[in-house]
Amino acid sequence: MARAAQGGWPGRKRLALSVVVNVEEGAEYSVLDGDKAPEVVDEMGVALRKPVRNLSNESNYRYGIAAGAPRVLEVLRKNAVRATFTSAALALERAPALAKAIVQAGHEVCAHGHRWIQQHGFTPEEEREFIRAAAASIEKTTGRRPQGWLSRYLVTENTRRLLAEEGFRYHMDDYSGDRPFWDQADGRPIVILPYAIDTNDMKMWANAAFTPDDWLAYVTDTFDVLYREAARDLRMMSVGLHLRIIGRPGRIGKLERFLQYAGRKPGVWFATRAEIAEAWATMHPFGR
Repeated sequence: MARAAQGGWPGRKRLALSVVVNVEEGAEYSVLDGDKAPEVVDEMGVALRKPVRNLSNESNYRYGIAAGAPRVLEVLRKNAVRATFTSAALALERAPALAKAIVQAGHEVCAHGHRWIQQHGFTPEEEREFIRAAAASIEKTTGRRPQGWLSRYLVTENTRRLLAEEGFRYHMDDYSGDRPFWDQADGRPIVILPYAIDTNDMKMWANAAFTPDDWLAYVTDTFDVLYREAARDLRMMSVGLHLRIIGRPGRIGKLERFLQYAGRKPGVWFATRAEIAEAWATMHPFGR
């Protein structure tokens, strides 16, 4: 398309690059919070399903807030990247200093649930309350109501409708493409901003053989293909991160190298999800 070849994003930018930092630490499953079992996502692969505390894994999550977050924020600052922090509301409630730092740095806060738990088993009424609680909590903690939503992977048939009814502008629970699109739920339009699992740093937790060097090579290759395609058609790239994963000393340097690499390419727009959703809605009004 001619328009995309000339720069399809605001300021005639060529490729929208969205850095998404997931803030989940402190909102995961916990016996202390009344859950039947502790969090099963554990870098050691120990999935306890009994009502006992996994103190080791709890400390691994605390690392994300205490040590990982400052490193991630510093790398973003040094490279002038404004990111979207998809945050479980309770995680920010329990880490007010981090919430303040995210806002002061100009990053966007997107809702990642009230807690970092599965919502696919909720009734419509329970899910609506879950969404409302997340939005209210984040607004109280940050001073801004979240515009977008990302679930803990599994959603219900009602999720998108409920988000639209509650005033959310965009939804991220989609993996079907490399550009935004419109959807509607009961006649209410909502922008869909596809996310990406393959470029997510979680692969370094899920597969010990997938090294930081492997991750850097993969996200760089992904960028190169999308950057090339963006000369002909509209493209966006998502890079999903976690404080407790990419924030480790042996991994944080790979993030900085990627941001430096992408930042040297002309026409790369480091944008928040809200900015991308707004740009898309302006360029492609719903119904046209």
